[in-house]
Amino acid sequence: MLILSLETSTEFGSCALFDDGRMLERDCPLGRSHSETLLPLVRELMLEAGVTFSQLDAIAFGAGPGAFTGLRVACGVAQGLAVVSDLPLIPVTSLETMAVTAGSTHVLALLDARMGEVYAATYRVDGEVAALQGEIRVSSPGEVLLPEGDGWMACGNALTAYPVLLERIVAVNRVFRPEILPTAAMVARIAAHRFGRGAGIDPAMAAPLYIRDKVAKTVAERLGEGGKA
Repeated sequence: MLILSLETSTEFGSCALFDDGRMLERDCPLGRSHSETLLPLVRELMLEAGVTFSQLDAIAFGAGPGAFTGLRVACGVAQGLAVVSDLPLIPVTSLETMAVTAGSTHVLALLDARMGEVYAATYRVDGEVAALQGEIRVSSPGEVLLPEGDGWMACGNALTAYPVLLERIVAVNRVFRPEILPTAAMVARIAAHRFGRGAGIDPAMAAPLYIRDKVAKTVAERLGEGGKA
């Protein structure tokens, strides 16, 4: 099984190639746009692996939620490559990849949504399968719904971006891993598991996962709401 994956939902973009369990990865350089660096990295990755796009079984991409421009980059590049090579696409959500990475069976994934808000979702994890419990939500740090009961882990960069959220987690004595972010390698692993069970969509059906109704706000609006410019 040979799957190419792309993940650019945060500033830490990456691409990966899953080859029957073997994983090759490339990270997008920080400080440069993903639209500038992603495709050259993909070509470099394929060259190192010695494979062509026609040999791929599928292409996977991080569908979001996340940075709006980044989501469009991963989806657009994945669609273009899939159409040219006549391949199916496998979208994987960013919070799902974080939940599987966390290493716990019950995970609250928390991603900085900017604008003073947090993307949040709770998952029950079994190996490389993360079952969403409820829905993916966007809310202020103080309004994030925390799971009830014991034995769950919180993860994601929203924990360091919003101290009030971390304080809420610490107050209920939960384990947390703020360093976890979506990666192309985990997108590839999840996609490989799904592809083995028949998953895959037509490239024309692929779209980024936007949670907000309003996709973008002006700098003035963000600062006025206490968010980041």
